[in-house]
Amino acid sequence: MSVTYDDSVGVEVSSDSFWEVGNYKRTVKRIDDGHRLCSDLMNCLHERARIEKAYAQQLTEWARRWRQLVEKGPQYGTVEKAWMAFMSEAERVSELHLEVKASLMNDDFEKIKNWQKEAFHKQMMGGFKETKEAEDGFRKAQKPWAKKLKEVEAAKKAHHAACKEEKLAISREANSKADPSLNPEQLKKLQDKIEKCKQDVLKTKEKYEKSLKELDQGTPQYMENMEQVFEQCQQFEEKRLRFFREVLLEVQKHLDLSNVAGYKAIYHDLEQSIRAADAVEDLRWFRANHGPGMAMNWPQFEDEEWSADLNRTLSRREKKKATDGVTLTGINQTGDQSLPSKPSSVSSYEKTQSYPTDWSDDESNNPFSSTDANGDSNPFDDDATSGTEVRVRALYDYEGQEHDELSFKAGDELTKMEDEDEQGWCKGRLDNGQVGLYPANYVEAIQ
Repeated sequence: MSVTYDDSVGVEVSSDSFWEVGNYKRTVKRIDDGHRLCSDLMNCLHERARIEKAYAQQLTEWARRWRQLVEKGPQYGTVEKAWMAFMSEAERVSELHLEVKASLMNDDFEKIKNWQKEAFHKQMMGGFKETKEAEDGFRKAQKPWAKKLKEVEAAKKAHHAACKEEKLAISREANSKADPSLNPEQLKKLQDKIEKCKQDVLKTKEKYEKSLKELDQGTPQYMENMEQVFEQCQQFEEKRLRFFREVLLEVQKHLDLSNVAGYKAIYHDLEQSIRAADAVEDLRWFRANHGPGMAMNWPQFEDEEWSADLNRTLSRREKKKATDGVTLTGINQTGDQSLPSKPSSVSSYEKTQSYPTDWSDDESNNPFSSTDANGDSNPFDDDATSGTEVRVRALYDYEGQEHDELSFKAGDELTKMEDEDEQGWCKGRLDNGQVGLYPANYVEAIQ
């Protein structure tokens, strides 16, 4: 059995019972623990609110990134719309989680903070008023009984000491009878000592029994006073426990998105968008826009007065030399919005790319015929290099849309042969010798 010692009353505490002197301190400590638990619960909700905010931000970033990737990717038609519906779902769910974060901090967190401030009152000297009141109440209720208990302990020790002294005197007197050297007077003193010890045992026993009786008489009042103070502490703790239950239910409502009407609508809309995907419709669209369903200007008999120069497509170089006031139409541009704006007709991927329907079999009039593009001649040979050549590095990937444009990857190096024109194009040469045009804002000069 563990034994502790209470300095306030100077008695030994031999058990873990509430009724032992000083063991009421666990009940008092519970008040301080209540204040700490309020702070712990606030920290718990604050961390959860941070998680909700981070998750909402991640959903938004995910939706933004994948919306761009799908938009410039090869997917098309109703399946593309179904895919994009997931990005819309993420953005709407992100908004709901931001609302959860706001509810946790603005409602639940503040509610706990205000209750804690009203329930616990700090003192100038430290600690809480409620703790001191409970401590003083228990100490006052226990003090008379503890004083009597101290007297009982003292009487018990005195009685036990007298008993030990009596046994020691009897032992000495018995040993002296076997010692012939002792005279009768010495033997008489030993016998008198035994008689005195017996009287002391009787006196201490009487005092011990008397103090114990007085303690027993005061015990009911002691228990009643202690019960009264304990019930006050119980009532205070009951308020905290009921408040915690109420707050936790509120937190549960804020976290449970399944009961939010808008949350169910999000996934209803998502399901409808996916079910609306129609493979037959997408195949029909692709056939009409990029397959055999496209219009074609088939070759026809033309008289000798027909001039190919009137119908041939202007090269980009001829466009650059065109006079002011000419408007180019039919230019479609799609792609990643995060890339720099490219000159007209530049696109990393054109889902609705229009193809020219006019076609001429007179390739001799086309300065950029397939023979020129892949053969010995170069459409740029007739231009003299202007300015000083500068080495540049590609910032982004670029795939040439026409045969007079260069293609390169981010990080490739090439030579700029001419400065940027008014339409945002530069003339350059790749390391393999190919000469062509490229968007000026897709490269940077090498320092």
